[in-house]
Parts: sequence; C-alpha cells; structure tokens
Amino acid sequence: MSEDRSRLPLPDPEVPRATALDAHDQQPPFEPRQPRRAPEGAPNVVLVLLDDMGFGAPSAFGGPCSMPTADRLADGGLRYTRFHVTAICSPTRQALLTGRNHHSVGMGVTTEMSSAAPGYTGIRPQSAATMAQLLSGNGYNTAAFGKWHQTPARDVSAAGPFDRWPTGEGFEKFYGFLCAEMNHWYPVLFDGTNPVEPSRSPEEGYHLSEDLVDKAIDWVRTQRSLKPDTPFFAYLPFGATHAPYHVPAEYRDRYKGRFGHGWDRQREITLERQKELGVVPPNTELAPWAEGVPHWDELGEAERGAAEALMELYAGFAEHTDVQIGRLVDALEELGELDNTLFVYILGDNGASAEGGLGGTLNEHRIASGITDSAEHILENAAALGDPSTHAHYPVGWALAMNTPYQWTKQVASHFGGTRDGMIVHWPAGIAERGGIRDQFHHVIDVLPTLLEAAGIPEPRAVNGIAQQPIEGTSMLYSFNAPEAPDRHRTQYFEMVGNRGIYQDGWTAVTRHGTPWEMVGDQRRGFDQDRWELYDTNTDPSQAHDLAAEYPEKLEELKQLFLIEASRFNVFPLDDRMTERENPKEAGRLDLMGDRRSITFHGGAPRLTEETAPNVKNRSHVLTADIETGERTSGVLLAQGGRFGGWSLYLVDGKPCYAYNYFGTQTHHARAAEPIAPGRHEIRLEFEYDGGGVGKGGTARLYADGAALAEVRVDATIPYYFAFDETFDIGVDRASPVTEDYAPLRNAFEGVLHSVRVDLGADLHSDAETDREADSFRAAHE
Repeated sequence: MSEDRSRLPLPDPEVPRATALDAHDQQPPFEPRQPRRAPEGAPNVVLVLLDDMGFGAPSAFGGPCSMPTADRLADGGLRYTRFHVTAICSPTRQALLTGRNHHSVGMGVTTEMSSAAPGYTGIRPQSAATMAQLLSGNGYNTAAFGKWHQTPARDVSAAGPFDRWPTGEGFEKFYGFLCAEMNHWYPVLFDGTNPVEPSRSPEEGYHLSEDLVDKAIDWVRTQRSLKPDTPFFAYLPFGATHAPYHVPAEYRDRYKGRFGHGWDRQREITLERQKELGVVPPNTELAPWAEGVPHWDELGEAERGAAEALMELYAGFAEHTDVQIGRLVDALEELGELDNTLFVYILGDNGASAEGGLGGTLNEHRIASGITDSAEHILENAAALGDPSTHAHYPVGWALAMNTPYQWTKQVASHFGGTRDGMIVHWPAGIAERGGIRDQFHHVIDVLPTLLEAAGIPEPRAVNGIAQQPIEGTSMLYSFNAPEAPDRHRTQYFEMVGNRGIYQDGWTAVTRHGTPWEMVGDQRRGFDQDRWELYDTNTDPSQAHDLAAEYPEKLEELKQLFLIEASRFNVFPLDDRMTERENPKEAGRLDLMGDRRSITFHGGAPRLTEETAPNVKNRSHVLTADIETGERTSGVLLAQGGRFGGWSLYLVDGKPCYAYNYFGTQTHHARAAEPIAPGRHEIRLEFEYDGGGVGKGGTARLYADGAALAEVRVDATIPYYFAFDETFDIGVDRASPVTEDYAPLRNAFEGVLHSVRVDLGADLHSDAETDREADSFRAAHE
C-alpha cells in the first residue's frame, strides 16, 4: 500500500511495542527510524527567477543580451514561448511559490502597498502552502538564495514574527535580501533571520550575484556529500536585472557600440531573430509603439549617446547574471546531477521596467520627485556607469524594445509587454527532445503543479492541520514530451493597479488604466472610463490589431468573463491607489511603529527597513544620542539611507557632524568646529521642517550637551523613500555611505553608544496634489 502524502507533515511511523524485559531478547529487534523520503525517482529541482527582464531581451528568445547559460539550457531542453507572469514583483513570486493566483493568496500588489482587502493583505494564507513547504514535507532539502519580497513589510525587523520569512515558509536555508531591489556592491543581507555583511568590499572583488551563486554551489555540494540519496530544491530569485544596474565594467564594455542603431531598429532586429528561433509565429508583427515615447530619430545626439550607454550597461548586467547561473550549471554537471535536475529558468518576473523615465537616469530614486538627469550629465558620468557611485536605469524606449514584439511594460497587466516572459525547462532525464519549442499557453501558477507531478507528489489536502485551498495552476508536464499537445490552461485573468485583462483560448480583452512612466498624472480616472481592446492572438500573436469595433459581442463576452474570474479570485474591489497605500492607516494595515512619536534604541540595535523605521520624512524631528567618547572618537551614531539619498549623525575625530544627502545630487553638512572632550555626552540634532507640503526644506541644528555647535540649511528633502536597498542603522552606516566624511562599511562608532532616541514632530505633512507624483514610483520599483 503506497504512502499517503496528501496530508503534511507525514505522520510518524507506528512504534512497535516492547516484547521482552531484556533488550537482547527483543523480537523482532527494533529498527532505526527512517527519515521521510521523497518518492522514488523524484528529481532535484532548481528554480531560477530573474527580475525585470522582458521577453525580447535574452538571446535565447531573440534579444540582444548575450546569455550563454540560457542558450545552453534551451538548446538542451525546451523554450516556452507563451509563459506569463503578473506584471510586478511580489505578486509573481507569491503566485510562483504557491501555485495560486496572486489575489488568491493576498498579494494583489507588493507587500509595501498591502491593504485590508482580502486580495491585497500581503499575507499568504496558511491554506496555501508554499512550494518549499510541500517539497520539504516530502523529503526534499530546500534552500533559497537571493531576493525575497513576500514577507509582510512590518515583519521585516529583529522583532519578527519570522513565520513568513523564507525559513518560516519551508526553506531550511536562506541567504539573500527581503526588499524590492538591492545594491549589488553593498547589499543588505540576511542568513536565515540573522543580518550579515558581505565578507569583501567591491574593491576586493565582491558582487552580489556572484555571492549568491557561490553560496548556492556550496549548499548543493554539501547536500550531495552528506545526503546523496536525498533530492534538493534550490530556489535562486536574483535581484538582477532590476535596477540598480551594477556590473563589472568589463561586461558593460563588451556591448560598446552595439546599440547605436537605437530602439526602433532593435525591435526589428529582435523580431527577425525571434522568427528565426521559432519563439514567435512567422506572421508576428511589431505591436504599436507607446504614445508619448520618442522614436530614436527624434532624439538629439546627446540623448542618443546617453541612451546607448545605459543600454550597454543593462545588457552587460544581464550577461553577467547569466554567467553566474552558468557556474551553478557547471557545478551540477561536475557532481553528475545535471541530467536528473529539473531546471526551470524564468527570464523575468514581469516585463521590462520603465521606471528610468523617458531619458534614463543615474539614480532611479530621483525620478519620483521630478528630478531628471540631463543626457549631458549621464554622458559625463558614462565611464562610471555600473560602479558603486551610480544607481542607473535605462530609458522607457529600451524597456519597450526589450519587450519585443509586445506592447507596454512592467505594471501593465493588460498587455503582453507587462506579462509575457521567456521560460526554459531543462531535464534530460525527463524530456526527450533537445532544443524544443513549446507554444502552449501557461502562467506562473503552473510551475508548482508541474514540479509536484514530476516528483510524484500529490496536491495536499492539509498542511500542518490546515485544509488547503485548491492549487489553481495547471501542470505543464503534459507538454514536456508532446510538442503538439493542445493547451490545458485555457483561461487566465490579469490585473495590476487597475490594468486588467482576460485570456481565453487565444482571445484577449484588455484595458490599460495607467501609464507606468508618468510620474505626474491627471486626477484619478474612474474604471468605467477605461477603454477595452480586443485581440485574437490565434491570428495576431503580438496584440497588434485591436478588433473591439469589429467584434463588440465577443468583447462583451470576455468583459463578463473577467468579472466572473475577478470575483472568483478576490480581485475586487479594484484599487489603483499607490501613494495613498504607502500610509498603513490609509491602507488599513498594521504598522510596526503605529502612532508612536518617540522611539528609543539601545546600542547595537539591528538595522531596520524604511517600513519598520521611524518616519522622519516631511516633518520636524529630533535625534538624541547618549554616548561616551575617548580622544578624537569617530563613527556613526545613527543613519538612514546611503549614497543615493539619506541622512547621518556621526563623529569625525571627535567632532559631531550631521549630513543630509539629497538624492545624491547635494549633501548638506553641519560640522562642529572643535572636538568634544572625552567622556559622556548628549549629542542632539534638531530638524525644523518648513512645512507646506512634502519634500520641502528645513534647518538642521546640531548640539552637544545643550550647546549649539553648527547648523545647516537643507533646501529640499526626500519626500517618499530614502532608498529601497538601504536601512536605518544604529552605531554604523551599513551598505553605501550617506556622506564621504567616512568610509563605506568600516564606519562603526568607536565609543560607547548607550542609546539613541528619535522624537517625531506633530507636523507630519502630506500634499494631495503631489500624491500622483509618486504613484508610478512605488509600483515600478517593486
């Protein structure tokens, strides 16, 4: 009788009774208890997910970014040409790991935008166990390395809870980061739930993607050494190729001069290659160009030069990431495990992103506040692109080209430019064909049931005593060895911040609600004002020809189907708020700091994300540090953010200082003229905010033991976010430094830091007229 695996954890084996007084007389003798084992023949699983890469970017799908590992795996496995995601980060990742639609598991948007509505809580229900929980419960060893963006924002602190961190979601090992994006030179990392720092600096050869793969290879090798008969599941969700584009210059320089033809011509070149590869049908046309985005020949010489340099940087970043994945593939081959490893390589969690704006930027965080980089400024810094001094992103035109042949970009769940990405499946032991093409329609929710079927694991009825909601995905295993098999995933809804669509048997009805790169928009538009489009992708694969006027009845039929599917999967009520939902009280979610206006930290307190730190933005505030110093003591007392925006309270050679870094464009300093005497002191920084809206200026005044030391005028402040990839730090400034007054990494306070207190003023400002200014900023950067 086969073992029942429908309820996890698997029950303990029945314990035989003792039959003798003396152990020597026990009959039958007791046998050692066996560990839980995976089903016979279950393969290893490696799941790789890239960030912000469009369908038309990788060479394996006809794009200009050379990705030799993707090419190698595709040539030895299968390319899936009609694979879809959710159009933005956290929702795709939660859908991938649960096999359910993103709204079904509370992840209708990113964790930081969650609300009280059931489809948007940002909290995975226990009734939807993760891929790692199911595989580990069935005898797999499990680990994750890279980006994790599914933990509720208020839980990302040393106070936990940790049940929805990776190690609470079924991964026995985690090494990576828990936020939207990460600085690849100075990352903020966790090993399990413990904060850790990179062992090397960029100057010593450190890079995050390389580090993640090093850790993954070490883990896999250890599994094979210690448990050669136990299958493993390794999940590698990279921070690349999301901005910031950080890559060694040698990779950037490989593409020098390769993009001078511009994005319009690149779309044509890519489509030609896609047809040659067979990843799009021969009749595929380029979808319409997005209104408001300049064509290449409409740009000036400097604009073309800057755009070209930024695309060279992105392509180098993509290739570098893929080369690291190749090291893991090589390690699997050396271990003799590659053939029996089901390797799933997903080339994007959404379409290519447009948060770089129409002209691109050296610092993506500036875009939301209306600060753009001139083409001349980008060109002046072209030699530095990709190094720690930049936080770059390419222009919208390249995002559209990287989504060739489809329309629109990340965020736009209505059109394939936001939702279609290439996927490669490599499993020599289970797939007979090499270099095959699979054109069946599939969605990210289909990966989990595929892995379960391949491993011989049934869909669970209960996990940890909790009845499970049905897995909503469709296994793709039927297509592995049947290239002509008819589609089994026939209907799929799409929705993201009001952009929505419905697919059924090749027909799509779609409506775009917003424009991702518009940082300042008109007044909120009602959903009933959105115009629906209709496409028959059986004959028009790229959604190039809108048939709404020709087939109004078909359009109405599909619109009604969207309502049915949206009701079924918790999409309603539709919510296009972005900036408003950053405020936990407005959104209806719990906030770690709540209404507290005075928070005291003691020396050595752990780093905090912006969602768990005291909010000093757009208000007056006071920072007070109780310290003991020696002769000319140096080091950071309290800091938030880093090189691309933030503030810091610190000492240099015994002199108290304060720095306010405005988006990396200007750093304002208040520095004491003389060092303080050795001993115990109170260092206080008072920031008086001007008011009148968000992002306004203020005056910073620095004191020691009540005596005024220095002051500085700050003309403008950061209104929405200091940085996604930096933290609020006590006793040190982690990751990149706020100011050049101290070194990166090695800037810990040398004296004794007894405590620091943050007092927040009652004058917290908001400006309804600027709410739209940050709308796209939040969603685009997740």
